[in-house]
Amino acid sequence: MPERREGGCLCGAVRYELDWPPLAQVTCSCRNCQKQAGSALSVVLVFRREAVRLTGPLATYDDRGSSGQVVHRRFCPACGSPLVTDTPRAAAQGLIFVKGGTLDDTTDLAPRTHYWTERAQPWMRWPESDVLVKREEGLE
Repeated sequence: MPERREGGCLCGAVRYELDWPPLAQVTCSCRNCQKQAGSALSVVLVFRREAVRLTGPLATYDDRGSSGQVVHRRFCPACGSPLVTDTPRAAAQGLIFVKGGTLDDTTDLAPRTHYWTERAQPWMRWPESDVLVKREEGLE
């Protein structure tokens, strides 16, 4: 039986429960993720859709990825915390992306694959053993 993890937005209006561990832990440094996160990158956890149970209201901003595909960026309408990213491609594969920083306990997050590194801030450095992907290859 999988371990359970919880998380939610800054104000607590949106909460979630996850079946842990995720399928993958990655970062994305595309400009849209940087802007949405208000930071150098976004920490993304990949889950099967049935492993994620959300409660509370979510607002959606429909963004466009570099491929032109719609990227549904879902966030708390009260505090603005980004919580989930979803795409038609991910949905068709039974996947969904959760923002790692919204977990209640982030101490064991350890992304080892990093997407859109060609768009990363010039001061970003990753461990030599990590996988660097210059462009999107499947996230959107």
